[in-house]
Amino acid sequence: MRAIDTNVLVRLLARDEPRQLASAEAFVQAGAWVSLLVLMETVWVMDSVYGIKPGPLADGVDMLLDHKQMVVEDADLVKVALEKYRKHPDIGFSDCLILEVACAAGHVPLGTFDRRLAKLKGAQKL
Repeated sequence: MRAIDTNVLVRLLARDEPRQLASAEAFVQAGAWVSLLVLMETVWVMDSVYGIKPGPLADGVDMLLDHKQMVVEDADLVKVALEKYRKHPDIGFSDCLILEVACAAGHVPLGTFDRRLAKLKGAQKL
């Protein structure tokens, strides 16, 4: 399966550049893999550049998890991170995903200076 970069996924979600959107849609027709890094970057771009709020961001990630042509790396892990993000949107999706990756790998606690993140199980404030 072919992989896509952040800018391709952003075009698919933002739908704001018609020629690039058409190219992105054609590319993913045969199936495409979305890495965790691309997913994290995309959520960051949609939040910081496009100003998308946590609820719609979470809904967008949910849509990707159920997409017919795209497969998200470690989808089960992403679902757990997404649940945490929905409960704690002030923490941010990236931090929720970083924590879940650490937990899944058995590398906990996750040391952090982030007071909000440190409140979650598996994280430790330094």
